Amino acid sequence: MDMIVTVAAVIVVALVFDFTNGFHDTANAMATSVATGALKPRTAVAISAVLNLAGAFLSTAVAQTISGGVIKEGSSGVAITPTMIFAGLVGAVLWNLVTWYFGLPSSSTHALFGGLIGAAVIGAGFGAVDWGVLLSKVIIPALLSPFVAGAVALVATYAAYRITHNARVHGAESGFRHGQTVSASLVSLAHGTNDAQKTMGVITLTLISAGYLAGGSAPPLWVIVSCGLAIALGTYLGGWRIMRTVGKRITDVKPPQGFAAETSSAATILVSSHLGFALSTTQVTSGAVVGSGLGKRLASVRWGVVGRIAAAWVITLPAAALVGGLAAWIASASVIGLIGVAVVGLAAGLLIYGLSRRNPVNRHNVNENEDAGEPREAAPVGVGQEG
Repeated sequence: MDMIVTVAAVIVVALVFDFTNGFHDTANAMATSVATGALKPRTAVAISAVLNLAGAFLSTAVAQTISGGVIKEGSSGVAITPTMIFAGLVGAVLWNLVTWYFGLPSSSTHALFGGLIGAAVIGAGFGAVDWGVLLSKVIIPALLSPFVAGAVALVATYAAYRITHNARVHGAESGFRHGQTVSASLVSLAHGTNDAQKTMGVITLTLISAGYLAGGSAPPLWVIVSCGLAIALGTYLGGWRIMRTVGKRITDVKPPQGFAAETSSAATILVSSHLGFALSTTQVTSGAVVGSGLGKRLASVRWGVVGRIAAAWVITLPAAALVGGLAAWIASASVIGLIGVAVVGLAAGLLIYGLSRRNPVNRHNVNENEDAGEPREAAPVGVGQEG
């Protein structure tokens, strides 16, 4: 009975994480489309939610990387308990909420892996983690993906302005806005194929560790459906704080840039999902937006904002690991410890939400740039042409 209750608690918290992943990463697909006026905010998040749900059914490669890859399980690996997974998820959820509050597009992926790794190391030792898989499937893609997406977006932006003769051809900007509807939709679909699977992998790992599934099993259909619905609901509610950062504070995005950034992001994420890389879609999108700024002559990138985002990327995994490890240490001690972790996690989440209500960001003010009155932090850079 205790095992059933613990597994149920893990599934609930995993779906809560999936929900926070949805509103945390809404900006990945729709920030540039909302910033350029290609889509109205509420329409954008509705489209993104539907396509996130659809994307969840396209593949399970990433889910199996998590359920049978980074954290070892089964007879040949080190046992990891549902309690450890629960603790790791608490760390991931809290980090997602903290970075959302500050409007930082940090990686939900790395928050999840950090929380799980910290909990597994504290609960079962360093041997519980397959460090080779972590390096090849998570760390290396994390280091390369922003630069790949940024380079593609830079070239695509430059080409877009050249082809349209400095974007002064009649209807060019309008055409790119229509194109953004398609490219943003592709990013949402790609996001569903990658990020929704991460929670599927966690729930599958929990069922395996509890003995309800055989080692190496793929996610059951009910897991796929519930994870797809959770991330879609979170997406529909809109992560407006992070959307403002990506769409307005990194660079002033114009329709050709938005189209280039979204197209390069979608291509990078879809290829990575096919290869089973648990990629940070946040890093891909942010890198693409920076690249689109560099690709347009006389557009400026606010490097101070980029620096803060990069700092959040660097500390996400260790910070979530620290919280996950501490939670695992407390939760593994007794049932009271497990309940205590749940109560503290809930209280911290409610506190962050309460603080966010003091300065709300919603669909009505998402395109207001709070840094608009500040001097730009870099001289104009780029290799493309300005419209």
